[in-house]
Amino acid sequence: MKTTPRNPLLTVDVIIEVEGGIVLVKRKNPPPGWAIPGGFVDYGESLEHAACREAREETGLDINLVRQFHTYSDPGRDPRHHTVSTIFIATASGKPEAGDDAKEARVFTRDNLPDDIAFDHRQILEDYFNGRY
Repeated sequence: MKTTPRNPLLTVDVIIEVEGGIVLVKRKNPPPGWAIPGGFVDYGESLEHAACREAREETGLDINLVRQFHTYSDPGRDPRHHTVSTIFIATASGKPEAGDDAKEARVFTRDNLPDDIAFDHRQILEDYFNGRY
């Protein structure tokens, strides 16, 4: 019997810099908590296009990608399945408004991050704020 190979799922997340801080979204679906806006890359879609699409869907913001930040691939980073996420840094103006699978979208600073951050996004934000990568 032939087995189907299992591969990690490809995702993107976007640290969106706006006046006053960075944008996080409160998730509608499990796992609960606040997260960096992002999601799955569609077949035939570039990472950059996926990042812009996911940011717009979840925050209502049109972003300007600045650069790729880092890729996170720990098999335990998402409790649902193994994902590999490329993180982008982007800028935007305007007020974020929750959409798609986000319940809420808000601006946070390094000093007022929420306690309940989903996935490995706290580590990603620490790396970002501490200038790693």
